[in-house]
Amino acid sequence: MTPETLEPPEPLEKEEPRALKAELRRGRLRIGRFSVRFDPRTVLVCLALIVVTACMVVLSVGTGTYELSPMEVLRTFAGNGPPGAEFIVLDLRLPRAVVAVLVGFGTGMAGAVFQSLTRNPLGSPDIIGFGNGASAGALVAIIFLNAGAAQTALGALVGGFATAIAVYLLAWRRGVHGYRLVLVGIGVSAVLGAATSFLYIRADIGKAAQAASWTIGSLNDRGWTEARTAALGLIFCVPVVMVFGRRLTMLEMGDDTAGALGVPPERSRLILLCAGTGLTAMAVAAAGPIPFLAMASPQLARRVTRAAGPNVLPAAWMGALLVTAADLLTQRVTGSALMPVGVVTGVAGGLFLAWLLLRERRAHHI
Repeated sequence: MTPETLEPPEPLEKEEPRALKAELRRGRLRIGRFSVRFDPRTVLVCLALIVVTACMVVLSVGTGTYELSPMEVLRTFAGNGPPGAEFIVLDLRLPRAVVAVLVGFGTGMAGAVFQSLTRNPLGSPDIIGFGNGASAGALVAIIFLNAGAAQTALGALVGGFATAIAVYLLAWRRGVHGYRLVLVGIGVSAVLGAATSFLYIRADIGKAAQAASWTIGSLNDRGWTEARTAALGLIFCVPVVMVFGRRLTMLEMGDDTAGALGVPPERSRLILLCAGTGLTAMAVAAAGPIPFLAMASPQLARRVTRAAGPNVLPAAWMGALLVTAADLLTQRVTGSALMPVGVVTGVAGGLFLAWLLLRERRAHHI
């Protein structure tokens, strides 16, 4: 008999990568004593949205009277572009593209927050009045105070938070529930629409025309000042949303369930409401109200990720992609950068709303 030969055990260096891959496939990452859970499909969707958005930005920067190929744009970013391209790309076109990404990111995240708080796909800030409140505040600054970018942003913040306070107080009845927040918000939105019309009547023709072009939602003549305005909202509000993201998921289960899990519903809802209002107001201050963006981005992100919960990051990157794609479409189709991006999102968003209502009706939800 020949003795059995025992194979030597595999070295630990080979076992550790296998264990790490298994953990990542299960959506878990351990770093020392800390453990992070994630959804692998959501991570892949976010990465794909980032890549596609970056491609849209490159194409958008290269579009215009002076056409540039994607490679020429990339070489210009690296400092090796064609003669004269640096001024066109970095000073004229890149700020517009950056504003599109930042505004779309903030609006998409705000839409996810509000839809989760109301537990209603129609509970987005552009439908329940928060966007209209920010627009009204900015219009007062533009028409009556001849405001610049900083004053317009302040007016949008004041208008947005004043609307948030009004809606919250009117919807309060031993707590704030989603359906009541939506109904009260729609009513407040109608009042703000009438107030906006009154502002147009009181303004002179020049300022009224300037305000009208702004309220459609436009990226025309947007520069680094507007990019800083949008970035300011993200810097202060995105960390709040990310920290309270777990609470947002629990709030979707209902106040009783959230309270049983140790989450104070009203305090968490109020903090998230303030963060969503800040995101909406700063996006409106930078580019004006862009119709249906906050409503469509979370719904599209949820269908792509197939994950339950608010999906705030996928919704944010979906919003960035939608704005950059709409801006590129307006430039390619019309051959001009003057058409407001809100025209495209308004048409597409109206069709999406009709489809969403039809789908909800077939599911007997309405």
